Amino acid sequence: MAATIYYDNDADLSLLKNKTVAILGYGSQGHAQAQNLRDSGCNVIVGQRPGGENYDLAISHGFEPLPIDEATKRGDLINILLPDEVQGDIFKKHILEHLSEGNILMCSHGFNLHFGQVEAPRGVDTLLVAPKGPGHLVRSEFEKGGGVPSLIAVGEGASEETKQLGLAYAKGIGGTRGGVIETTIAEETETDLFGEQVVLCGGVSELVKAAFETLVDAGYQPEMAYFECLHELKLIVDLFYQGGLSYMRYSVSNTAEYGDYSRGPRIINDDTRKEMKKILTEIQNGQFAREWILENRAGAPAFKAIRRRDRSLQIEDVGRRLRSLMSWIDSKEV
Repeated sequence: MAATIYYDNDADLSLLKNKTVAILGYGSQGHAQAQNLRDSGCNVIVGQRPGGENYDLAISHGFEPLPIDEATKRGDLINILLPDEVQGDIFKKHILEHLSEGNILMCSHGFNLHFGQVEAPRGVDTLLVAPKGPGHLVRSEFEKGGGVPSLIAVGEGASEETKQLGLAYAKGIGGTRGGVIETTIAEETETDLFGEQVVLCGGVSELVKAAFETLVDAGYQPEMAYFECLHELKLIVDLFYQGGLSYMRYSVSNTAEYGDYSRGPRIINDDTRKEMKKILTEIQNGQFAREWILENRAGAPAFKAIRRRDRSLQIEDVGRRLRSLMSWIDSKEV
């Protein structure tokens, strides 16, 4: 069944005219959505704790950041755009008691709503509006007159008015210019986690590391392995982005295309597919969410240790050195 997609003509921005939108968190999504809404004529306030870079950034963009509690009190639509791992505690301590009947509690990723870390009280509808791109792209495309495609979903029992306000919100951040796909909070959450773990972050990272190590262990120069297994990946992903699998295969050599068809299924094989299904099950039944929530309650020791370990891998050291030789790359260092 084809997805329902909404565009500019399907959304009425005037529905937000007498509403106050509270953006809680001025990070990647927060800074972009707040500025886009303001530029669209909406009344926007920002909730952000003082003392950090994001607080100073909000001030530099002309906002007067409020404590989370106060921003929640003043808002009609309250969008929690804080990191997933802190939302549950902040919701219980600073948001829940300040919500009023008729408020709409929003998010741009359904993790905490779906897995019960954020539970709206009676009389408060839940709503998801999720741009399918990082905040800097949401902002830059809006400034160009375009927009990043987005998702919309309403929580169980939410009214039609809430959905229409969600479409107005999506229009305010530029989403209806690119198209807003209707989904559910469960579908957004589970597919987002699956994509991150199996392809976009987990799958790609492990594939790159394993391929690099295979070549280096076989005696090839690390620099050659880096170029072939990491650097050139961007070229292929850009072709995917422009025209899908077929355009990528059209653009590469016949030799590369034959290698794709004949060797790719030996890497992504039945065992890989079984593991993908297992990972999806762990997402669906809450196992991953429980693991991540407990990890953070313990201070995230395993997460931080793995992060430190991987930043010192040989492929990272080689990459830093090679990127410093390529002036056309806007090289980043963590």
